[in-house]
Amino acid sequence: MTDFSPIRRALVVSASAAAATGLSGLLVPAFAQGLAPTPTMRGGANNYRPGAPIVERIGGGGFWMTGTVRRAGDGAPLPGQRIQIWAHTTEGHERDPQSHGATLTDATGAFRLEMPQIVPAFGQPHGHLAYDDPEFETVFLRPVMASARDTSLHVDFVLKPV
Repeated sequence: MTDFSPIRRALVVSASAAAATGLSGLLVPAFAQGLAPTPTMRGGANNYRPGAPIVERIGGGGFWMTGTVRRAGDGAPLPGQRIQIWAHTTEGHERDPQSHGATLTDATGAFRLEMPQIVPAFGQPHGHLAYDDPEFETVFLRPVMASARDTSLHVDFVLKPV
C-alpha cells in the first residue's frame, strides 16, 4: 500500500473537496445565474403589429426562421412561448399584414416558421422577431442576414421574467 506524505494527502483532499464543491454548488450556479437576458435591438419594433395571428406558414414559404427560447438565469427551455415574426419578403413589405405571423415554441423551447424569401430593405436583408407576452419582458430583435441568398435565419431568445 502506498503511503502519502501529509503534504500530498492535504493537496489531494483539498483538490477533491474543491472539485466536489465546484461541481455541486459553485460552478453550476455561477454559469446558470450568469445567462443574461437578450436585449432589445434598435429597430426591432419597426412595423410591429400587436397580436399577429399564430400561423402554420407565412405566404408561400421557402425561407425558414428558426430559434430557441430560454429563461434567463438557469437557461431552461421555455415551451409554449409565442414568437412573432415579420420581414420584407418576395411577397410583401414588412409593414403589410400578410408579412406577419406568430408561432409557438415546442417542448424543447425551439421554434420554426416558414415564410417567403427575405429580401433587402434599406440595403440589408433582415428579419424581425418579437416576444411580447406578459410572462417575460418584451424583446424585439432585428437580425441582419449574412447574405440575401441565405434561406434561413436562426435567432435565440433568453427571456427575463417580469
